[in-house]
Amino acid sequence: MGLFSSLMGNAGAVSQEELKKNYGQLLINGEEIELGFKLIRDTFIFTNKRLILIDVQGLTGSKTEYLSVAYKSISKFSVETAGTFDLEAELKIWISSETIPSIKKKFNKSVNVYEVQNVLAHHVLG
Repeated sequence: MGLFSSLMGNAGAVSQEELKKNYGQLLINGEEIELGFKLIRDTFIFTNKRLILIDVQGLTGSKTEYLSVAYKSISKFSVETAGTFDLEAELKIWISSETIPSIKKKFNKSVNVYEVQNVLAHHVLG
């Protein structure tokens, strides 16, 4: 992921090996990481059981929030692809009966948003 893209707030893909090394202690028995993305200091991970959002807080990054969202609580989602001149694609997720999405993430062009959509569709609709 390029520095410019990172500074613009766009997420880039992270390998499963790196995610497991850094966040494997968050997983329960039988839970596997399917996809993961990094956005400057924050990370979000799609597992076979839930979506995990890792929010590094503060100037020093010593405080971290781990938010788990069960796929069954996701009522809808949208994926907007990057256009010819756009730098990013966007993911929006609505939890339960919310009228506005509570989760919004932007991806750089290196991320296959169709893969993100496929993982969400598999877990939310399946």
